[in-house]
Amino acid sequence: MTPLSVLDLSPIRQGGDAREALRNTLDLAQHSERWGYQRYWLAEHHNMPGIASAATAVVIGHVAAGTKTIRVGAGGIMLPNHAPLLIAEQFGTLEALHPGRIELGLGRAPGSDQVAQRALRRGYGSADNFPDDVLELMAWFRAPEPGQQVQAVPGAGLPVPIWILGSSLFGAQLAAQLGLPYAFASHFAPAQLSEAVALYRDRFRPSAQLARPHVMLGLNVTAADSDDEARLLRSSLLQAFVNLRRGRPGPLPPPDASFEERMSGAERAMIDQALSCSVVGSPDTVRRGLKAFVERTGADELMVTGQIYDHAARLHSFELVAELTA
Repeated sequence: MTPLSVLDLSPIRQGGDAREALRNTLDLAQHSERWGYQRYWLAEHHNMPGIASAATAVVIGHVAAGTKTIRVGAGGIMLPNHAPLLIAEQFGTLEALHPGRIELGLGRAPGSDQVAQRALRRGYGSADNFPDDVLELMAWFRAPEPGQQVQAVPGAGLPVPIWILGSSLFGAQLAAQLGLPYAFASHFAPAQLSEAVALYRDRFRPSAQLARPHVMLGLNVTAADSDDEARLLRSSLLQAFVNLRRGRPGPLPPPDASFEERMSGAERAMIDQALSCSVVGSPDTVRRGLKAFVERTGADELMVTGQIYDHAARLHSFELVAELTA
């Protein structure tokens, strides 16, 4: 069966707070380790009242310190928000503390709105420098050369695996050119999925890190004991997504059985497109959905994400998925 990993946004739910969200993140990571998931990634977002993982490297350290074997990483660090040297130092520190378990996924989106981007003190054109910034970051992880005046300490000489994240042909081409593994954000931006994967595989050049192409695809999964229960649990994600597109992001709402009926035609069409890479239902439904998705896309690995309001239900969903693929 295709290997499974976890993408966690550390959701802050209505009535909860960031402390609860981060506690739940560690709990899910510890369970995911026992259930056999390959890796556990956290995502960088800013100015999002429903996401607690903005300080992504700090949360990765929190998760890595509370687990033992699962690989922990960023899915991803939005490199335009940061100086490459600082990221090399942060992830070099994480690697020094948790050797062989830290990974670094890089994206070129800001992970924020324009107001937050100004507050981050980074220029609007910084995304255009993404390929150069990736190369610079990779250079900081290489062993220092004689006479090199600036080094990443920790970082220099440490084997931190780098991934390229993307939702377009740009990231696919860059990952192929650099010989890096590629993670596609099909869980919220699937429009160019097939074209991007084909481009990446066709143009891949082997590197010291990776001998052959490796594609990991994001997939929304909501699993429960019945199809009806799973659809109810998924309504929290639908509400959060529609609120975001309306320009009113907020904490993750509780389930609402009638929400889909109240969506406008335009909102329904937007959901059907943006969240088309989703599997929702009972164990049998999810098993068939996972199999069909892998057969359609040829994914080497799936990164499962699930925005579920109740933490116990969220744990149960990830456990069911793990059991289906054991």
